[in-house]
Amino acid sequence: RGGRGVGLRVGVEGAGDDDDNDVQMMKMVAARCPNITRLYSIGRSFQGRKLHVMEMSDRPGEHELGEPEFRYVAGMHGNEVLGRELLLQLMQFLCEEYLRGSARIVRLLHSTRIHLLPGLNPDGYEQAAKLGSELSGWVTGRWTFEGYDMNHNFADLNSILWEEEERWPDPSRVLNHYIPIPAYYTSPNASVAVETRAMVRWMKRLPFVLGASLHGGELVVTYPFDMTRWGALRALTPTADDDFFRWLALVFASSNLAMVRPRRPCHTEDFSYLGNVINGADWHTVPGSMNDFSYLHTNCFELTLEVSCDKFPHQSELPAEWENNKESLLVFIEQIHRGVKGRVTDRHRRGIARAIIAVDGINHHIRTAAGGDYWRLLTPGDYEVTAMAEGYRPLSKHCYVSYEPEATICNFVLSENPAPPQPHRQSLH
Repeated sequence: RGGRGVGLRVGVEGAGDDDDNDVQMMKMVAARCPNITRLYSIGRSFQGRKLHVMEMSDRPGEHELGEPEFRYVAGMHGNEVLGRELLLQLMQFLCEEYLRGSARIVRLLHSTRIHLLPGLNPDGYEQAAKLGSELSGWVTGRWTFEGYDMNHNFADLNSILWEEEERWPDPSRVLNHYIPIPAYYTSPNASVAVETRAMVRWMKRLPFVLGASLHGGELVVTYPFDMTRWGALRALTPTADDDFFRWLALVFASSNLAMVRPRRPCHTEDFSYLGNVINGADWHTVPGSMNDFSYLHTNCFELTLEVSCDKFPHQSELPAEWENNKESLLVFIEQIHRGVKGRVTDRHRRGIARAIIAVDGINHHIRTAAGGDYWRLLTPGDYEVTAMAEGYRPLSKHCYVSYEPEATICNFVLSENPAPPQPHRQSLH
């Protein structure tokens, strides 16, 4: 079982950044499907390896008005290799199925901008890969070269939110979204990995709506919050969007062959009686997780997908692992088209950026992208949705979300407010 070559290609010892087999595979996919792909980098690791991303869309390189953006990230822990292999296989699959004319894949790529980052911690992966699947162990390569566990390395915005909620019993006084990053975290000397900084810049730059981070070592889907509220080692700690997060988790778990197949527990905990899903904090508390940061600082809903008991499976096991995960990876992406979407404009039909979208009964808002377009993930039901922007009168609408996998369109045309704007949820500014 030992050896460097894990994945759907043969490994090369000492390969340089541009000659790395993963990168070569991504370049091959881009060359085969140039009209639907774009290969780019969000930065470099501490040791200088590029953090490559494959974008897949019918118009790569641009944000299309009204089209949601999705991301899969793997390899946060460099020794959890299966997620990396699954994303490399997924980009090949999408390319080939698109060329074949698969109605499902053509529809998906014409309606969604997909970003696949297979290796967020390439330095850690290199450490684990040198030992191979038998000898890499449970921790070798988990951390970045600098020694950071990126799963605990994002800004803790949970504590800021909860402290403000304690201070202001009236929820309307508390900023419940786009919580600013504390100044200490952005300082050059902060204990933040260069890979984490690159990830944060990427999360802020693109209007992501939905995403997931692929991990290994267990078979379970976890959803925010990942951090417990009162410092307990584990405790159920739901978000305001708990219904939709549970929907997402169950959609993936129920379509994942490895999760639904009768089996023994990976380790000491049996998640099958929970449907192979659990609130992250109810499993174990994770301060500074990417999922919680994404939810509280951006519009993006993000989950953790633990896709294999084995962190570093042998190459011969990968075809079966792909079949186990293929459908669940596709179905999860398709959930980005649930809820309501639309555009917020002024009376001249000009898009209003950073307008607030509020849903009655859910104490978590989102904001519009640069062109005024938005996507609000919601389970089926009837909702009162309000659009608000500084200098404009708020406008509310009833928007019905059906069980069909197509978001309900709710557009808003706001009228200018001649009166001075009233401050809204300013206590965290």
